[in-house]
Amino acid sequence: MIRRLIEISRPVLWVNTIGTTVIGMWLAGELWTWSIIPILLWVTFPFNLLIYGINDIYDQDTDADNDRKGGYGGAKIKPAETRMIAWGVILTNIPFLIYFAITLPWPAVAWMGAYAFSFWQYSARPLRFKGRPILDSLSNADYAFPLVFVPFALGVEPTWAAAIGLMAWSMAKHVYDAIQDIDEDGSVGIITTAVKFGLKGSLVWSGFWWIVSTAFFAVVNIPVAVVNALLAGWLVIALWRKPTTAYAKDIYRYSVAFPYVAGAVAGVQLVVSLTIGMF
Repeated sequence: MIRRLIEISRPVLWVNTIGTTVIGMWLAGELWTWSIIPILLWVTFPFNLLIYGINDIYDQDTDADNDRKGGYGGAKIKPAETRMIAWGVILTNIPFLIYFAITLPWPAVAWMGAYAFSFWQYSARPLRFKGRPILDSLSNADYAFPLVFVPFALGVEPTWAAAIGLMAWSMAKHVYDAIQDIDEDGSVGIITTAVKFGLKGSLVWSGFWWIVSTAFFAVVNIPVAVVNALLAGWLVIALWRKPTTAYAKDIYRYSVAFPYVAGAVAGVQLVVSLTIGMF
């Protein structure tokens, strides 16, 4: 059962929560602090089970006909697994949230609560942001929330340019990745931003927000902004030249690699600067 729940939590995508948490710590001026461990544990398996487990519960119809699901792009669950997943989400997340509410400053707790609520309601009813064009993209700004609540948890003001830049980046990437699911989502009446705008309209949307993210990243770090612009530009142009959902599925692996590459560029610089500062 545990192995199955880990599979459903999509470990290949944990970088999106772990990476932002670690970078949030570094932006707070800490190369390492033991007080980050509870937060770091939460954003691994428990929180990713919340994100993707709930998504799989509510998207069973469309996932059943989606060839991308069943691998690293997401699990195909059986109706009988719904109860197991729901209890897994509750039992692995609620204890952490109670602990944080007791031990952390209220701004950190408020942003953590918004983080969990937004991902929950992205897939679940009554709000179900996934089926609401524009709102589905806006809600994905929550991927950047660790850059806000981690510094608050450590008693430091967040680096807002980095946080806002990552919010814009997350909005762009969400719609870009949803392009490959246009046919499946549209066929079952799930009107995402990608379905609403179509393939090229979605590329315009993603391209715009990636430009915004590059501008905010440039305020913090020029190399990160350059790498972001190059990778985002390649993803958009490549799909613009071959505008099919099949090709979007083919190059999805490069989109998955995007945060690894950009995060490494940011992380290496932060570690070096913090290390030099220590000595």
